[in-house]
Amino acid sequence: MNSARPFKLSLISVCIACLLQFNFASPLAGDVTLPALFSDNMVIQCGMRLPVWGWAEPGEKVRVRLDYLSAQTVADSGGRWRVSLDPLGVGGPFELVVSGKNAIVIKNVLAGEVWLCSGQSNMAMTVGRSLSAAEEIASADYPKIRHFQVRRFKASQPLEDVAPVEQQAGSRLNTWEVASAETVGRFTAVGFFFARALHRRLDVPVGIINSSWGGTTAEAWTAGEALAADPELKAILSDWPDYNNDEQWLKEQFAEFSAEVEKARREGHPKPLYFNQPSVLYNGMIAPLIPYPIRGAIWYQGESNAYRAYQYRRLFQCMILNWRATWGLGDFPFLFVQLANFEAGSAVWPELRQAQSMALSLPKTAMAVAADIGQADDIHPKNKQEVGRRLALAARAILYGEDIIYSGPIFESITVEDSRCWIRFTHTGDGLASRGETLAGFTIAGEDRNFIQAEAEIEGNTVVVWSDKIEKPAAVRYGWKDNPEEANLYNRSGEEIYLPASPFRTDDWPGLTAGRK
Repeated sequence: MNSARPFKLSLISVCIACLLQFNFASPLAGDVTLPALFSDNMVIQCGMRLPVWGWAEPGEKVRVRLDYLSAQTVADSGGRWRVSLDPLGVGGPFELVVSGKNAIVIKNVLAGEVWLCSGQSNMAMTVGRSLSAAEEIASADYPKIRHFQVRRFKASQPLEDVAPVEQQAGSRLNTWEVASAETVGRFTAVGFFFARALHRRLDVPVGIINSSWGGTTAEAWTAGEALAADPELKAILSDWPDYNNDEQWLKEQFAEFSAEVEKARREGHPKPLYFNQPSVLYNGMIAPLIPYPIRGAIWYQGESNAYRAYQYRRLFQCMILNWRATWGLGDFPFLFVQLANFEAGSAVWPELRQAQSMALSLPKTAMAVAADIGQADDIHPKNKQEVGRRLALAARAILYGEDIIYSGPIFESITVEDSRCWIRFTHTGDGLASRGETLAGFTIAGEDRNFIQAEAEIEGNTVVVWSDKIEKPAAVRYGWKDNPEEANLYNRSGEEIYLPASPFRTDDWPGLTAGRK
C-alpha cells in the first residue's frame, strides 16, 4: 500500500549499529558534548524551562550560558550532566555557550514555538514533492522557520541521542536548517506548511523536528513498556510478525528481513531489527528527543495500521499518552491528520478513520480531516498546503486561544422518527453547507444491515437522511468508503464553505477489522 520503503542496513552496518546504540552517546575523554538537537540555528521553546544536558568526564564542572541565563553542574560518575535554565520569551538570535575543559558555542539560537512532526510517509513527504513545489521552493525565505531532520534509526533500547551521521559535514540529517530556497525542498511538507501558517499568524520563530519514516506502524513509535502495561495491546509484542501478511509489499519486505535474520544467526551476528517491530522507532527516534521542550506534536500516520483498525482505537491513544507521560510536559497538544481519500481497494480505511476520530476523547487533541483533498490514485496526495493549514487552525484554537472555526462537522447523535433520521453534529461553524447542489455521500440501512444510497438534505444545523426503500432505518453512514469523493458536507465560516465533515457511522455493527489483534 505504501510506496515508501524502509531504510535498510547491511549486516555489517547492523552489527555496528547494535554496538553503537549503547555507546554513541559517550563523550571523548575530557570533552564536554551535547545532543545533536543542540546545534547552530536551533529553536528552543519559549516560555518553558530549558533543560540542557550532555556528557563530560566524570566529576568535570560544566557551565552553561544562554543570553543572560546561566547555570553550572558537575558530571556524574557516568559522565552525564544536566542543568535547567529559566524560561525565555520569544526572541533571539542568542548564543548558547557550554564549557568545561573545552567550550561549545551554539550560534543563531531563536526562542519560539517548537513542534514535533512524526508519522509515516505522508509526514515524511517533502516540500519538493508537494503541490506547486517549484513555486513553493522559489518563494521560501523564512529565516525564523527551522527544520531538524532526525536520522532514521531502529534501536532495541531507548537511545540518549539521535543516531550519528557518519559524515555530518554537508548532511541534512541531525542538524537545524533555516528555511530558504536552498533547503526547504527537503523539509517535511506537512510540517513546513503548518509552521509557515503559524509563523505568519503569530509572528514568532517556529522550529519543527521531523521524526518520520514511511510505511511504519503506530506500535513501532510506542514504548515497549506502554504496550506491555496494556492488557489489550501487550500481545503486539509477540504477534507483530503476523501483521506483515496484510499487503504484498509488506510480505516481500518481511521475507527479506527474515532472510537477514537467518543469515545473521548462521554467521553469529546480532539479530537485526525490523522497521515495524514494536518500539524500535520510539527507541531510536523519539526517546533521543526527550526532554527537549516542545509545544506539541503533529502526526500523519495510519495507513499501515488500517487492517487492524479496531486495535488502533486503543493503540493510537496509548501512543499519545505514552509520549505525553515520558516528556513530562502535561497534556501537550497532539494534532493529527485523518486519512485522506484514496482508492485503497481494501474497504478498511473507513474503520481506521473512525479509530483516529476516537482519539478526540483525549484532552487537547484535534483532527484535520483530509477526505476531500486526497488523490484516488496516489496514497501520497500532493496538497500538503491545505493539510498544514488545517492543522494550524487547530493549534491556533486549542493552544493559542483564538476563537476560530478549526474543525469540520463531527457526528454527535442520531434521532430516528418514522422513516427519517436526523443527524446532529458538533463543530457546525456558521452553519452546514454542501459543496455542490445535492448533498451526497450518505447511505442508510434497515435491520438487515444492507446499506443503500440515501437522500439527504440540510435543515439548520442537522442533516435529514432517508430512503423511500427503507421504512424503518437502523443506521446511517457518511463517507464510509476508502475513497469517498462524493461526500460533500461542510461547515461554513460566514458565507464561505469551509471545513469538511469527518466520515462517520451511527451503528456499532462489527466491522471488517473486528477481532484483528
